Amino acid sequence: MNQDSVERIIVIGGGAGGLELATGLGKSLGKKGRAEIVLIDRNRTHIWKPLLHEVATGSLDASLDGVVYSAHAAKHHFQFQLGTFCGLDRDSKHITLAPLRDERGNAILPERTLSYDKLVIAIGSVSNDFNTPGAQEHCFFLDSVKGAEHFQHTLLDSFTRLQQGESDKSALNVAIIGAGATGVELSAELYHVTNLLKAYGLNKVSKERLKIHLLEASPRILPALPDKIAIKASKELQKIGVQLHLGQMVKGIDEHGIDVGDERLDCDIKVWAAGVKAPDFLRDLNTFELNKNNQILVNQYLQVRGDDTLFVIGDSCAFEQPDGSFVPPRAQSAHQMASNVLANIKRQYKGQALRPFHYKDHGSLVNLARFSAVGNLMGNLNSNVFIEGKLARWMYMSLYRMHQQAVHGTLKMMALWISEKITRVVRPKMKLH
Repeated sequence: MNQDSVERIIVIGGGAGGLELATGLGKSLGKKGRAEIVLIDRNRTHIWKPLLHEVATGSLDASLDGVVYSAHAAKHHFQFQLGTFCGLDRDSKHITLAPLRDERGNAILPERTLSYDKLVIAIGSVSNDFNTPGAQEHCFFLDSVKGAEHFQHTLLDSFTRLQQGESDKSALNVAIIGAGATGVELSAELYHVTNLLKAYGLNKVSKERLKIHLLEASPRILPALPDKIAIKASKELQKIGVQLHLGQMVKGIDEHGIDVGDERLDCDIKVWAAGVKAPDFLRDLNTFELNKNNQILVNQYLQVRGDDTLFVIGDSCAFEQPDGSFVPPRAQSAHQMASNVLANIKRQYKGQALRPFHYKDHGSLVNLARFSAVGNLMGNLNSNVFIEGKLARWMYMSLYRMHQQAVHGTLKMMALWISEKITRVVRPKMKLH
């Protein structure tokens, strides 16, 4: 317990689950002075991770559409600290944050330690390159806003070369490795923004000069989703021009292309979107029981096994279901876990028994930019309803509104929605810088 006898609850990671949890704890316990809530993240702003592919194409401007942690914390009765989690002493209940440096490497803050009474790890996931030769050196990874913006700047530079180059026959070849939701959505979004470029003076850039190659080791795209969704999405992607390369493993990647199966694929830009895992440093901490994807194994209450002061939520959490499978790393999983941990921490303060976590699969939705959307909805009796078109797209966007509602409340969520409608009239439809 801290010296002032007020418990300190630290949440590490301000993603979908972490930010929702810190906000809920701040409004319930922080506001009343019953606990000190601290959110830690390596970034200053939050973007809902399923929208990172839109940041990568310029459809979404992270500087305008993001949540500034420090400002949000001040309004919702918790503290924010900028830092990178690098160490944990479970015996003394201390975490260590790495030295904080600016973009030039100059020191801002030295290594720091913080004590906690309860700790929630919500650090999310990173792309799993499966040790593929050349992946780290030659691919873009859309794990963060920084990575997405790096891709977007490279994309704009490539469009500029197409516009101002001398050869009318030149084309931009983009390879996306991994045809899960991120790879599929990014493919469609790239064609969508290419269609917008003519309105901003890039009249020589057209979808005919953009070649998207979507690579997947499985026999079909979206291998984790039902067949009907994958079949419909495949037809839509091929209709807009995406070239599918299925059932072949990527053997290696270099500056100029990809070796996939027995084929050599020349490409200008390469994006890795095949699989996710929890960050490797969790294994280096040598204090958790992990599965093969570095996720931390937890009990029925999302607590680290053998430590009731330490919770794990989101993509870094390995929660085993009755059938032996683990809860999938999705935004809806993080949301449900955050809600469960929030309720249980409040129950602890009331002296009540904890409630076990039960994951409910509400279905999956894939947004194909402005071209279409497909998905399935799971009912209370596990009925599987296939949806597509405008209804599916509306349902997809409603997931983001639900996240905004959990973070900001209903009134501000509505205000943000109205503001977005207005700003679309006065600002470009895509980020051009």
